Amino acid sequence: MSLRLAARFARREMRGGLRGFRLFLACLALGVAAIAAVGSVRSAIEAGLEREGAAILGGAAELDFTFRFATPEERDWMQARATRVSEIAEFRSMAVVGDERALTQIKAIDDAYPLVGTVALSPDMPLTQALAITDGIAGAVMERALSDRLGLSPGDTFQLGTKTYRFSALLTREPDSAASGFALGPRTLLYRDALEGAGLLASGTLFNSKYRLDLPPDTDLEALETDAKEQFTNSGMRWTDARNGAPGVAQFVRRLSAFLVLVGLSGLAVGGVGVSAAVRAYLNGKTGTIATLRALGADRTTIFQTYFIQIGILSLLGVAIGLTLGAAVPMLLSPLIEARLPLPTTFALYPRPLIEAGLYGLLTALAFTLWPLARSQDVRAATLFRDSWSGTPRLPAPRYLVVITLIAATLIALAGWFNGSWFLTLWTLGGIAGALLILSLAALLIRFLARRGARLARGHPRLRWALAAISGTGEGAGAVVLSLGLGLSVLAAVGQIDGNLRNAITGNLPDVAPSYFFVDIQKDQMPGYTERLENDPAVSRIQSVPMLRGVVTQINGIPAAEVAGDHWVVRGDRGVTYAETPDAETKITAGEWWPKDYTGPPLISFAAEEAEEMGLVLGDTLTINILGRDITGTITSFREVDFSTAGIGFILTMNPAALAGAPHTFISTVYAEEQAETAILRDLASAYPNITAIRVRDAIDRVASVLAGLAAATSYGALATLLTGFIVLIGAAAAGADARTYEAAVLKTLGASRARIAASFILRAALLGLFAGTVALFAGALGGWAVSTYIMETDFTLIWPSALAIILGGVLACVLAGLGFALRSLNARPAQVLRARE
Repeated sequence: MSLRLAARFARREMRGGLRGFRLFLACLALGVAAIAAVGSVRSAIEAGLEREGAAILGGAAELDFTFRFATPEERDWMQARATRVSEIAEFRSMAVVGDERALTQIKAIDDAYPLVGTVALSPDMPLTQALAITDGIAGAVMERALSDRLGLSPGDTFQLGTKTYRFSALLTREPDSAASGFALGPRTLLYRDALEGAGLLASGTLFNSKYRLDLPPDTDLEALETDAKEQFTNSGMRWTDARNGAPGVAQFVRRLSAFLVLVGLSGLAVGGVGVSAAVRAYLNGKTGTIATLRALGADRTTIFQTYFIQIGILSLLGVAIGLTLGAAVPMLLSPLIEARLPLPTTFALYPRPLIEAGLYGLLTALAFTLWPLARSQDVRAATLFRDSWSGTPRLPAPRYLVVITLIAATLIALAGWFNGSWFLTLWTLGGIAGALLILSLAALLIRFLARRGARLARGHPRLRWALAAISGTGEGAGAVVLSLGLGLSVLAAVGQIDGNLRNAITGNLPDVAPSYFFVDIQKDQMPGYTERLENDPAVSRIQSVPMLRGVVTQINGIPAAEVAGDHWVVRGDRGVTYAETPDAETKITAGEWWPKDYTGPPLISFAAEEAEEMGLVLGDTLTINILGRDITGTITSFREVDFSTAGIGFILTMNPAALAGAPHTFISTVYAEEQAETAILRDLASAYPNITAIRVRDAIDRVASVLAGLAAATSYGALATLLTGFIVLIGAAAAGADARTYEAAVLKTLGASRARIAASFILRAALLGLFAGTVALFAGALGGWAVSTYIMETDFTLIWPSALAIILGGVLACVLAGLGFALRSLNARPAQVLRARE
C-alpha cells in the first residue's frame, strides 16, 4: 500500500516538469556519455582489428623466428598446410646518401608479399615494378620521413651496407604496419634477394624472419596453433594468427581505454557531487510539502519512497541521455576518428560499453542521491512552523551508510571486472577516493578559515563580505571545492606525471645516456672499431659486449609462463650475453660469479629485481632457446641491472663456454661529446657499412612523441571531468543566486555601491577558485609523486608551469561561473527583494 501511494505522490510531483533537475540530468548524462564514448571507440577498434586481422598480420597466420630463418623441416610443415607462404626478414640498418646517414627499419620481402591487402606507392605503380632491377640496380621504396631526411627523389640512389639501391617511390601504405609495432626508424621495403652481397644479413646479425601463411578457409586456427607449438617445441618460434593480428596494439588499446574509462569515472564522481547538490536543493525546496504530507499522516517510508521513485526515474532518464550521446557521438565523428587513427575501425552500436557505462551511471546516481534522500524522511510536521529545515542530523541512518558503502564496493568490483586489471583499477580509483577525501576536508577547512578570516578583515569590507559568504551555506563552498577540485586534480596528476616522465627521458637521460648504440658488429671488426674510438679524445667511454637473443622457455623444467605468469621477461625474446669475469660496475647482490676459464655446465647471472618479481632463487634452472637450441643453466648469482641510464643492460649473462660456437655479433655503446658524434658515425659507417648506429637522442625523441600522445589522450578524458565540474559550478552559482540577491539588496540599503558589491562577488569566487586549485594541485601532485616514484620509478619534481596553470584554471572557472549569475543580483531593486522576504 505504501509503495502504491508513494508512486502516486511521485507522479504528481513530476507534473512540475524538470525544473530544478537540469543540473542533475546534465551531470549524470555527461559522465555516462564520456565513459560510453570511450568504450564505444575501444570496441570499434577491437572490431576493426578482428575484422582486418589477416590484413594487419599480412596473412592468416605467422611464424616468427629470431636470429635465423626457418629450417627445411619447418618450411615443409608450412608448405604442407598453407596454400601460399611468404617469407619476410626485418632488421635495422643505415641508409646512406653521401655523408648523410639515417636509421631505417628494413623489411626484406619475397614475390608473394603481401598475401593479404595492398601496398600503396607514390607515384602509383605496382610493387613489383618499384622493386625491379633496372640497369643492374635493385629498386626500393621508403617512407617519406626517410626520403626527406636523405634528400631523395624517385630515381636517386642510396646505399644499404655495401650495396647501392634505387629509390623508386614513396611507401604511403603498408598493409601490415600495425603488426610490426614500435620502430626506431622509418620503413624501407625491398626484395630479400636484393640484399645478397650487401653484408647486412651476416652470421649473428640481429634480425627476425617471419613466415606468413595463406590458409584454406575452413582451417581451425586454434588446432593449427597447437600443432605448430607441439611440432616446434623449444624452437623459439612465436605464433600469431588473424584472430589477433596485432596483439601488442590490441593490448595497448585495451589498457589505454581502461585507464580512460577510469578517468571517466572521476568525471562521473564529479557529476555525482552535482547530482547530490541538485537533489539536496530540490528536497530543501520541498520541505514544506514533505512536512504537510507528514502532518496528513504519511509515514517516513512513504516519504522516502516518493522521492526515491522520482529521483530513480530521472536517473534512468539521465543515463539514457548519456548512453545515447556516448553511442551517437563516436559514430557521427567516425570519419574524423578513422582519419586520425592508424588502425582499422568498425563503428557500430556495441552493447557492452553501453551496459558498462549504464551500470556505472545508475550506481553513481544511487550512491550520491541516497544521502540527501535518507535525510528527507526525517522532516517532521513541526517544520511547517519553522523558517527552515535545520534540525536534521548531517549523517543519515547507519543502514543507508552501509548501503552506500556496498554500492561503492560494487562500483570498484565492476570497474576491475570490466577492464581486467585490478592493479590499474585500485590505483586509479584509490587515487580518486584519496582526492575526494582531501577535497572534502579542504571544503570544511576553507569555511573554518573564512569564518576566522572574516573577523580579522575589519576595515576591508569587500574581503570581509566575501569571507563571510564563503563561511556560510549559501555559497556552496563544499560543492565548488569538490566538483572543480576533482577535475583539476586529475589534470594536475596527468601534468605532473607527464612532465616528470619527459624530464626523465629528455632532461636527465641525455646527460647519462650514451651518444650511440652500435649493433651488428662482427667479431673480426672489433679491433678496428675499438681502435678508432680509443684514439678519439672526444670519446669518454666505450662499452662493448657480445649480443645474442634467446627465449626463456622453462623455469625449473616447468613452462616459464606457468611460473612467471605474464612477466615481460618471458613474453618474448630477450638479450643474452656472456662474460668471463664481471666488469668493475657490476654489483652482485647475492651468490657468486663463476671462476675464470670455467668450462662446466652452463651458469647464469640474473637481474636481481626481475628475479624477485618472478620468484627466482639461487639454484633455480632456466632453459633458454637460442637459435633453435635449448640451453639449460643454473642461476648462481643475482646482480643489479640499471635500465634507467639507457646503457647496456642484460637480464641474462652466461659463462662463455655455455654459448661457445653460437653465431653472434657485438653491441657497443659510445659516450662522446655531441660535436664529435657526426664524425664518429661517418668514419665507422664508411669503414663498416654493415654496422647499424642508433643515435640515443633520436630514440629519446621518438619515445617522447609517443608519451605526448598518451598524455594528450588522458588530458582529454580529464577535460571531460573538468567540464562536468564546471557544470556543477554553474549549478552551485545558480543555487546561491537568491542568497546573493538578498545580500546585495541589504548591502545597497546600508549604502554599499554596486562596484563594491561586484568586487565582493568576484573576490569570493576568486578565493574559492584559488583554494580549490591549490588543494587540487596538492592532491594531483601527491598522485603524480606516487605514480612517478612507485610505478615509473623516476625522480619527482614539481612541474611549475603545469602547477600554475591548474591554480589559474581554478580561479578563472569559479569567476566565470559566478559572474553569470552576479549581474541579476546586482541589478535587483532592494525594495522589491526585501518586501518579498517579509
